[in-house]
Amino acid sequence: MLVRPEIPQNTGSIARLAAATRARLHLVAPLGFSLEDRYLKRAGLDYWPLVDLRTHAGWDELAAVEARPDVSFDNAACPRVKYFSARARRTYLEADYAVGDFLVFGSETKGLGEAFLAPRIDAAYRIPIFEPGVRSLNLANAVSIVLYEALRRIGRLSEPTD
Repeated sequence: MLVRPEIPQNTGSIARLAAATRARLHLVAPLGFSLEDRYLKRAGLDYWPLVDLRTHAGWDELAAVEARPDVSFDNAACPRVKYFSARARRTYLEADYAVGDFLVFGSETKGLGEAFLAPRIDAAYRIPIFEPGVRSLNLANAVSIVLYEALRRIGRLSEPTD
């Protein structure tokens, strides 16, 4: 799930990743580009028809549309929603991944934002960065790292049989 993504090339690359892994991609507006953007389309190549894409006008709409008994976007303690931020205390390796989890990433320039993240900090995870001069990783790279770890943990890294 990308909240307020700004760079079409990153979102296109993440869409290709979502298609390759059969993961659903949620985009939460406002978006920093049009879904018709040529850079977005170019980065996603011809895989867009394979992407299970859901768009949401904002966080509140997402919470209403995606409501499930085991998921709450308003409850910071919900174990099925994980937030990723350079500001988090725990690493993505400490997360307890399960089928159906929502992996939430913020925009390239602002992340999820301090106000948004503060009540959710206990459900937030970071990717370790060893060089203090580097503030964050590229969004597409971060999503790739976390998604493949989540897939590994839930046993979905073997080749599909269908």
